Formats: sequence, structure tokens, C-alpha cells
Amino acid sequence: MMTQLVNNQISGELLHNEVMARYTSWRVGGPAERMYKPAGLNDLMLFLQGLPESEPVFWLGLGSNILVRDGGIRGTVIATQGSLAGLEIMKDGCVRAEAGVTCAKVARFCSSHALSEAEFLAGIPGTMGGALAMNAGAFGGETWSMVESVEMLDRQGRLHIRNKNEFEIAYRKVSGPKDEWFVAAHLRLKKDEKEEKNIKKDIKALLEERNKKQPVGLPSCGSVFRNPENGYAAELIEKTGLKGLCEGNACVSEKHANFIINTGGATALDIEKLIKKVSASVQEQQGVLLEKEVHIVGEFINAGDNE
Repeated sequence: MMTQLVNNQISGELLHNEVMARYTSWRVGGPAERMYKPAGLNDLMLFLQGLPESEPVFWLGLGSNILVRDGGIRGTVIATQGSLAGLEIMKDGCVRAEAGVTCAKVARFCSSHALSEAEFLAGIPGTMGGALAMNAGAFGGETWSMVESVEMLDRQGRLHIRNKNEFEIAYRKVSGPKDEWFVAAHLRLKKDEKEEKNIKKDIKALLEERNKKQPVGLPSCGSVFRNPENGYAAELIEKTGLKGLCEGNACVSEKHANFIINTGGATALDIEKLIKKVSASVQEQQGVLLEKEVHIVGEFINAGDNE
């Protein structure tokens, strides 16, 4: 059931027991106790001010890098896509992209203003909030290489401007101030000599390369495992002979071994069991412990499911 908030100050939408499968790219996941869709940044600040300190808060963009367990999520999920949608060029020349803007839209926006170095964002199936949180990358580019500063909200709904040097940034990992969340990025890009149409050609070529190598269009989370040092997770999984391995209706992609696809009707438990099987087999046969890139969140339906 959806409840429209009628508070004089808050104008977003609050959903109860909202099934997360509708919001994740794997198309799996149980219900969130509460989901809030803010009307904008100021509205979100007011909403956070009214949350109890003990309330668990989970932020959701496109749901493309998470596995939500079948028992769902306790607490409040804040859905940023379509809510934190600001995208503009600031007076200092930086591109300001709010957390709910898709990475692909940022890439197109930058190309339309002849700004280069953001082309790789077209290959990231998520929002800027998620890209900031994990230093998402594609085609050799990484999100934080462009970041000059970020805007963050704390649990009390206060806005903070943080410089890049306030964060520890690594491959697919970012750590910074505790209990603060990304709501916007300020990106410093190059005004390129290349014409806009040439930047668009670069984006098109990158996307064509992605489509040849990845099972685009099928329910997945993108890459399941981080690439180990001096190697590629997909090569190790393929070398172990795991392409096509299934658990229920979740299967390792025949096209790209670091993708697990929902062939139809898979559960989150199917996917999680398959992740564990792949990890164990690669470690046993290749001597490499693969580290998950996907974030697994939420509750099991049954206590024995985590065995």
C-alpha cells in the first residue's frame, strides 16, 4: 500500500512492504519495511531529520549492484532514482550530478557539452550515487578519477561538502565519513578539442564492445566478483569450467563468466548459493579467493538458508 505523506513540510512518497524485486536488476528480493521516494534534495533532508536514530537506512539507486535476500530489508530504503535528478554545469565549470541520475545520462550530458573523460560512464548500469559509493568503473575508467568534491547528507539531514582528499579510494572501494551518504558529485572534466559528435562516437563504440562481451538485457547485477590483482575473475571462472553452472534458475552466463543471470523465476537464495559455489570452486582449483563486487543485503526467509 502506498501512503502519500501529508506533512506540511514533507512531500515525498512512503511505501510499506514494497517488494524489492521490482527495483533490482536481478529481479529478486523480498519486501522493504518502508521505502521513501523523496521529492528532491530538500525534501530528503527534512525526511531524514524525522527518522529515529535507531532506524536502519539503506540507499537504493538502480539496484544494479546488489542482491536483496528473499526475506527483504528491515528499516527504510531511500530510493534516489528519479528523485535526486539534478544535472547541470556549475559556475566553476564542474558538472554537478545528483545521486539519482543514471551514469549513462551523465555520459550523454557531458558529451553534449563537449566534455571528455566521462565516456566510460555509459557502460555502468547504475546511478551516480552507487558509482561514488564503490568507485565504479568500465573500459579502464573509474568514477573518482573525475571527482573534485561531493555533497553528502548525515543522519540528521545536514548537508556537507566533502573534498576528494577526505576519502580513501581504491579499486571498487571507497571509505569516508561515517553515517553520511552521497547525494551529489562535482565532476571536473576536460573541455575537449574533439567535437561533440566524436565523443558520441566514442560512447557508441564502447557500448558496442560491451554488448559483444556481456549478456546485456538479461537480469543480472553486472560483474559479481572483483578482478583479482594481475588477473580477471571471468577468466578464472571460465578456466574452472563453470560457465553454464546453475543453482535453481540462476546460472553462470555462457557469454561472460563473471555474470550470473536470472533465467526466469530464480530466487535470491539461488543466486547466493551459486555465488558461494563459484567462489569455492575457483579457490579450490585455481588457488584464488575471489572477492565479491556485488553487495548482499537483507534477511533470509528461513534461519537455515545461510548454511
